Amino acid sequence: MGMTRRSLLGSAVTVALGAGVASAAEAASLWREFSRAPFTHPQIPYVGRAGCHGGATGFPRRRVVADVRDFGAVADGTTDSAPAINRALAAAGRAGGGTVTVPPGTFRVDDVIRVGHSNVVLKGAGSGRTTLYATKNLTELIGTYGSRYGGDKSSWSWAGGLIWLATRARWESLVAAIRAKAWPFEGWTGNRRDEWRTLTAVAPARQGSWTVTVADACALRPGALVLLRLADDADHTLLEHMCGGGPGPEAYFWDDKTKLTSYVPYEWPVRIARVHGRKVTLERPLPLDLRPEWSPQLTTHVPELTGSGVEGLTLEAPDVPQQQHLLDKGHNGVVLQCAYDCWVDDVTVRHVDNGFGLVAASACTLRRTRVAGRGSHHPYFCREGSHDNLVEDFTIEERTSPAPANTQLHGINVEGLSSYNVWSRGDMRMGTFDSHRGLPFANVRTDITVNNNGRHGGDASAGPLFGARFTHWNIRVTNGRAGLVKIDGLAPYSATVGINVVREFDQIDVPDFTGDLHTRLELYGSSGAVRPRNLYEAQRRLNGVSR
Repeated sequence: MGMTRRSLLGSAVTVALGAGVASAAEAASLWREFSRAPFTHPQIPYVGRAGCHGGATGFPRRRVVADVRDFGAVADGTTDSAPAINRALAAAGRAGGGTVTVPPGTFRVDDVIRVGHSNVVLKGAGSGRTTLYATKNLTELIGTYGSRYGGDKSSWSWAGGLIWLATRARWESLVAAIRAKAWPFEGWTGNRRDEWRTLTAVAPARQGSWTVTVADACALRPGALVLLRLADDADHTLLEHMCGGGPGPEAYFWDDKTKLTSYVPYEWPVRIARVHGRKVTLERPLPLDLRPEWSPQLTTHVPELTGSGVEGLTLEAPDVPQQQHLLDKGHNGVVLQCAYDCWVDDVTVRHVDNGFGLVAASACTLRRTRVAGRGSHHPYFCREGSHDNLVEDFTIEERTSPAPANTQLHGINVEGLSSYNVWSRGDMRMGTFDSHRGLPFANVRTDITVNNNGRHGGDASAGPLFGARFTHWNIRVTNGRAGLVKIDGLAPYSATVGINVVREFDQIDVPDFTGDLHTRLELYGSSGAVRPRNLYEAQRRLNGVSR
């Protein structure tokens, strides 16, 4: 027929042979296609640099500078040790960084634990040995946090943690705005998105490029963290580009998607690797095209938290019933905000409203994390323009008590123009792949087992569920439910590769875009047979994780 294997793979949707197992050679052919052009593949994003320090397997070791007991913490389960822990963390920050140790035992904390300085690590003796018992919620500690989009929703349903990693100035500005009921924007340019200045304009470039040409490089230095800022135009061509372009996104009506348009400009933090004249090399390839109509700039931002982490402990909240949907009080776990190259390792949260959060956080790693107890609204949330993060070796346990009426369970959430994030090697005993509108794009979920019993959220004003280049690779669905896992009928320019046979039931979605979605469905009915088994790890190995 004159059709090559490559042209067959490039068709809009390649349908596997029923539920049969395809050969390993067929599995490898899609990988070979990607490996020939990893930074510009139309359906699969390049995420080989996701995570702290480009996905490094180890985290920095900081010298021990404090033990919380020396500041008054007592592991008796009744003494409020929060002031002592926070004093120890602040002292480590003033010393220029270091590790603050928390020995085995249960420490009661009646306040937010704040990691507010760079290069500071809070380190317990292990998630099975050190417990922080958090008696109060964020509504009690900070106040009611309404939604900037109106209504009676509690923003503690998707923001804030009882362990909160953010620079001291950023945290204080957020708290002040919440108490003043001036509901803030939560990201890299401040509560009103006005804390930035232009460093230089950037010439047009293509998505996947590592080097850009700037108008003026005199303010740029290797190692500096800058913000790539892209505005939209009146025709919303930036949003269309995030969806892969073409007739479907062009026909979509964007103007009434007010929550979505509030997320623009797109803000992408990145470190500068090299400056040579007006040529600037970045530590990651460009996430999108740079076009003149989007006024591409490199800018400043609020000071970042960098080089900090939380390790080896359990945060436990009181075992009280889960609140009704969107009315969470804020028994929340660990949140990283305006953080870059930070991490969480070997941490469990129990009986929380919301587990682990990435809020305007980028290039961070959550490793060996676990959500346990009575059930959570968002076990994991990734929002407000969070990019290039890695969540690996994660577990969402089955709830220990039935879900109260009118509550909601999501799962691994992504929303709000968040891009190039990875969820890898997961054990989801409940929840779903919660693409929560707000046009997230270019995200990967790989090598995950899921009892797909959650529901996704997202207000209609937040726009599409998916942008382009979502990939679900080697996913094992234990209850046969397709919802938001098999995405070839929903997500434009995306790939569903190596999942078992599933069917639609419960929450059923229709595509946001009309016409050909240019999606890929490969090895359907063949979970576990796909090679490579883990897309992120394979990308890490590709060319030694180099350009």
